[in-house]
Amino acid sequence: MLTSVDTDLIRVLADPLRLQIVTLLARETLCTTHLVEETGARQTNLSNHLRVLREAGVVDTEPCGRFTYYKLRPAVLEQLAGSFTQLAATARQTELNNTKRACP
Repeated sequence: MLTSVDTDLIRVLADPLRLQIVTLLARETLCTTHLVEETGARQTNLSNHLRVLREAGVVDTEPCGRFTYYKLRPAVLEQLAGSFTQLAATARQTELNNTKRACP
């Protein structure tokens, strides 16, 4: 089932810009400059979103000279996907068993 950690992660990924960042980072490791170019977001706004993603454990940073590169941590998304897979399996079993609570 979904845990409070999963719920927090869902909230983090629910933001459209953060989801766009995650989608871009799934394809390649990018620095802030690349992400500004790709998203059209302002650098300060983007940095705030990257901080949220970093604090949630979704991305890692990699310093490279005066730039900071960001890369996705796929294990975090796989864990969330596993929770949804479990939830779907439970719903499927409920449907097969026709589990329904009687009204009082």
